Amino acid sequence: MTRAGLAAARSSTAQLAEIIPRMSDEQWELPSACDGWRVIDVVAHLAALASEAVDPPPPDPSLPKNRERYHDLRVDQRRGWSHAEVLDEWRRSTPRQLDLLEAAQEPPGADEPVDVPGLGTYPRHLLANTMAFNVFCHLRNDMLAPDGPLPFTLPEATDDQVAPAVEFMLAGLPQMQGPELTATVERPLVLDLTGPGATTVTVLPATGPDGRLTVAPGADAGTRVHSTALDFIVWATTRKPWRDHCRITGDASAATPFLDRLDII
Repeated sequence: MTRAGLAAARSSTAQLAEIIPRMSDEQWELPSACDGWRVIDVVAHLAALASEAVDPPPPDPSLPKNRERYHDLRVDQRRGWSHAEVLDEWRRSTPRQLDLLEAAQEPPGADEPVDVPGLGTYPRHLLANTMAFNVFCHLRNDMLAPDGPLPFTLPEATDDQVAPAVEFMLAGLPQMQGPELTATVERPLVLDLTGPGATTVTVLPATGPDGRLTVAPGADAGTRVHSTALDFIVWATTRKPWRDHCRITGDASAATPFLDRLDII
């Protein structure tokens, strides 16, 4: 099970909770590093995810199929709320979300597949890693300096926080972009991630016309993409150009189309 994902979600959530009381009304209105969202909108996004986890809305075919546009919609629905209303939703729903994720670590339901619209299908226990990724990424990259506007500091990110986020990203990599990303990988290539959250995996091409990429542990290819895991979270979500954070060894032409297309949500 991914109890490490649950611990990481709790850890990053606790760090966000420590910062919230230090915020001024003016700081909540500052543009975040997430394009189009203010700092308060980032928390509104996390609050919306938490609320939907604890009280799932009925299916609505009119909602955007693109996951990023869906997130924008949920944030837009909260733009008329006061800061206090957004924070109240986050404080009310987040502990319940964490409790649900903890329960999801227990058999027999832990391995049950769960479809996350626009993102793919994951075993229920791995949903803890999605929260670990979301909170860590938005807090450290979109809210806090140097990329975000807030002048607060946190302790250096730990392996316990980064590894579960990277695990979710690698689980989502073959699913989120489907054929458009699959078409960019004709030969295996290695992602060699170092530092906190370090891991080495091989991205393998699809084996048939209707197949998709697979991600296997270990290094089983001559072409390698080298990056820190912390930078991977930034460039693989297209917050920054991968060329500024990656070094390719082997055949660069085998890796470049993949790196140009990759966009983990």
